[in-house]
Amino acid sequence: MEILIKRGAEASLYLTEYFGEKVIVKRRDAKPYRHSQLDEEIRKRRTLQEALFLMRARELGVSTPLVYLVDTKRCEIIMQYIEGRRMKEIIDSSNGESIDELCIKLGQCIAKLHRKNFIHGDLTTSNFILSNDGNLVLIDFGLSFFSQRLEDKAVDLHLIKEVLTSAHKNSKKIFAKILEGYGTIAGESMVKVLLNKIKEIERRGRYARAG
Repeated sequence: MEILIKRGAEASLYLTEYFGEKVIVKRRDAKPYRHSQLDEEIRKRRTLQEALFLMRARELGVSTPLVYLVDTKRCEIIMQYIEGRRMKEIIDSSNGESIDELCIKLGQCIAKLHRKNFIHGDLTTSNFILSNDGNLVLIDFGLSFFSQRLEDKAVDLHLIKEVLTSAHKNSKKIFAKILEGYGTIAGESMVKVLLNKIKEIERRGRYARAG
């Protein structure tokens, strides 16, 4: 029996069992507004790409759900269900409790991807889960891609900064700790370069809104 836990714009997530284990099924649903053959090709390609990104991230030292099966006919991935708490919930309920170490680990995860030109594309506090066994696990690689561009890495970081600012207290301190962790992997000089690029992105955004 499948239980729908999230319906997104591109895919739906279901909780079910696979050989007696709890799993998540991520299924890309058909889009009636696209030509059927083109739609099937797009969904197959994106399903395969996401599975490869999940496995590639693990190779780079970032914890991700294990991939059990990729079904290109149904355009779905069957993957490990992570028991734990989302980073968003941990931040919301911290009540002054120190989460510095966790934020540093989060920054290290991002840097491990970026140093190999791996862009996650959807870095939010809801996409990091602290598993019950203490691992920080990154999920949802549906928008991931490879890029050497500094701009793309800055956009990745800018997104999580915006999420923190809009949804969490002490966002400046949390983002500073994320950057501290990032710097332990990528180097302080890279952090400074990326911060300048983030400021440039923010200036462009302000000008666009003003216009």
